[in-house]
Amino acid sequence: MATTPKSLSDFEPMPSDWQKALAVVAHPDDLEYGVAGAIAAWTAQGKEVVQLLATRGEAGIDHLPPEEAGPLREAEQRAGAGEVGVEVVEFLDHPDGMLTDSLDLRRDLAAGIRRHRPEMVLTINYHERWPGGTGWNFADHRVLGRCLLDAVADAGNRWVHPELAEQGLEPWSGVRWVGVGGSPLATHALDVTDVIDAAVASLEAHADYLSALGPEHPMADARGFLTGQAEAVGARFGGGLAVAFELITF
Repeated sequence: MATTPKSLSDFEPMPSDWQKALAVVAHPDDLEYGVAGAIAAWTAQGKEVVQLLATRGEAGIDHLPPEEAGPLREAEQRAGAGEVGVEVVEFLDHPDGMLTDSLDLRRDLAAGIRRHRPEMVLTINYHERWPGGTGWNFADHRVLGRCLLDAVADAGNRWVHPELAEQGLEPWSGVRWVGVGGSPLATHALDVTDVIDAAVASLEAHADYLSALGPEHPMADARGFLTGQAEAVGARFGGGLAVAFELITF
């Protein structure tokens, strides 16, 4: 089990001996609050990253009804993905704000893993709290992360969700790691100094969502939020700007 780093300088480098990653989160904007910087660094190296979202974020803007917010946030996600070199973005259409730890979600995530056959799977913090021990994590984040870890195992087991093989999605046991961004149990990091502008542009692509947060919200300042986080991680990873991950090995 991953443990909290023992000192301020012992983050290990993220693995680099892989070619394809699948980034799986619950909502549009989840990846852009940090992980997108790492995605930009990896796609700049020629690696392929695909994004898979469980919902369209339709419950995420208070003043817009879901039928308007969903298409808007999908478009913002596709634009943000393009800023960091991601060409393929898929949505599973589970209900925003109401994800459940279910076989249906596990099956859909396992299907995505079998379809794209990644070596690295990326997601965001699924623990109850955020780094620092304050702030309760969203229900969708907690559910998505736990189902995703189970789905990685499901993807390699022919006899779990056997209907997937019948649909032409053969088992895939090639996932070697799951990297969890924003985790309080982070152990590894990746330098994003050269791609911070792309990371900021990716978050700024969520313009309507950021606007809905209000100008006083600390997470509405894309550059300030991302650089502040990256500087804090970089101080524990040899300087510069960096993104931290909890790394789970399969």
